[in-house]
Amino acid sequence: MHRRNFLKTGSLAGLAVTTLSVESCLRLSTAGSKSDETTEGKTADFELDETTIGILQQKMQNKEYTSRSITDLYLKRIDAIDKNGPKLNAVIALNPGAKAMADAMDKERADGKVRGPLHGIPVLIKDNINTKDIPTTAGALAMADNKPDKDAFVINKLREAGAVILGKTNLSEWANFRSTRSTSAWSSLGGQTKCPYILDRNPSGSSAGTGSAVAANLCVVGIGSETDGSIVSPSSVNGLVGIKPTVGLLSRSGIIPISKTQDTAGPMARTVTDAAILLSALAGADTDDSYTKDSKPANYTKFLDTNGLQGKRLGIEKTAFKGNPDMIALLQEALALLKSKGATIVEVGLEDALKPIGTDAEFSVLLYEFKEELNKYLSTSNSKIKSLQDVIAFNKANADKAMPFFKQEILEQAQAKGDLTSKEYLDALKKTTGISRAVIDKIMADNKLDAIIGPTNGFAVCIDLVNGDYDNGFSFSTPAATAGYPHITVPMGAAHGLPIGLSFFSTAYKEGDLIKLAYAYEQASKKRIKPEFKPNLLG
Repeated sequence: MHRRNFLKTGSLAGLAVTTLSVESCLRLSTAGSKSDETTEGKTADFELDETTIGILQQKMQNKEYTSRSITDLYLKRIDAIDKNGPKLNAVIALNPGAKAMADAMDKERADGKVRGPLHGIPVLIKDNINTKDIPTTAGALAMADNKPDKDAFVINKLREAGAVILGKTNLSEWANFRSTRSTSAWSSLGGQTKCPYILDRNPSGSSAGTGSAVAANLCVVGIGSETDGSIVSPSSVNGLVGIKPTVGLLSRSGIIPISKTQDTAGPMARTVTDAAILLSALAGADTDDSYTKDSKPANYTKFLDTNGLQGKRLGIEKTAFKGNPDMIALLQEALALLKSKGATIVEVGLEDALKPIGTDAEFSVLLYEFKEELNKYLSTSNSKIKSLQDVIAFNKANADKAMPFFKQEILEQAQAKGDLTSKEYLDALKKTTGISRAVIDKIMADNKLDAIIGPTNGFAVCIDLVNGDYDNGFSFSTPAATAGYPHITVPMGAAHGLPIGLSFFSTAYKEGDLIKLAYAYEQASKKRIKPEFKPNLLG
């Protein structure tokens, strides 16, 4: 179960249009246009289509490109298909200093200095991560004035690596912790982001803009964030590799929070190699985030091994065989491939083992932690909004613009909670983090597993701003999310033109081991497909 499903059942916490009049999948089904058709042709001709960090570094070294020329190409691409054509609406704000950053990296290269594999590479950032040169809003109208004085820790790391911050991506407002009737990928400030594969489909939340942008080649790689499902779910439905790291590998300071026990930023990319490069640059200890005291940064590219599945034992979640027939067919194909590459597959009952947690504990933990952590963030922000209560009051005063489709009952529930010494909170935390870790650890040890696997989620659902999100049949994010354990998703194939991912997760700080498994599977399967920007399933 991931955060969308959890919101709908009242147990989890789910993952915001140009105020498009996109009211339902049916409405968009008739929205094909000459503009859409023309853009399909343009996308096929994009010269950086499906390129990688390694290719771009080689071309910059050979003087075929500069960082500035690459940056200019991506800015033109954003104008062509994000702001025009199919209007993906994935980018909420561009960085006015992006070209200057690219020029600076080109000068360094000309002077003989190359900082590393990200030198001069354009990156898009989810708009809940502080950037001193672009407002940081969580997609909320209430936060439109929030211009941080300094970068988040992970953005400092990115700048140190020489990356070009191209802009910020749209997200489900407040990382979709606002309403039980929310629509993923919609925010009151940024509007509705579309899935580039089929435009009336939802790119999933809450890192929807990053998912849509990376899939559509608006950048090389991007950064998302996750509390439960918000990196792996949009990565899966947008045909990407997404890594949700161990909580504490990457600093959360300067990121608009939900949960101190579950939040983390992470890379989203078109290849495992590029995701590993980005993760290597972002990891590190931060004195402003005590959870990073045990952070174990590494060069994760050393784990890229095509023989990484040989002799490995993988536990497959048994409930995965009861889902959508198309999903099951892709899963069976993936399992056969894993076995052919030397892995042993063991069926496990993780979902059954986690039933003692119940359905309300995670939601309770998130309500308490959201109130506590958001109030801390807002109290030192440059926004006029200084507390969760201020957010609620602003939305009520501006309901026609801030809440045109769904309300803010989750914000109100959080505001009603006490502090983190409350018995309700402490009891719930023991169930979520405590039991999740114990159950996963036991299943891993009893079965001598290297990872637990399963489909990341079901296929992308239709955009429906009237009724909100609905269940897509399967989700696999919650166990790793509540435990704070690492989770990686890799493209597993597609049905009806809609991608779906295969998940691998393990215990704390096993990112390297998971990257080895994921890379070996990716190289053997080659299931990444480019988006076609179809207006609807039939056209």
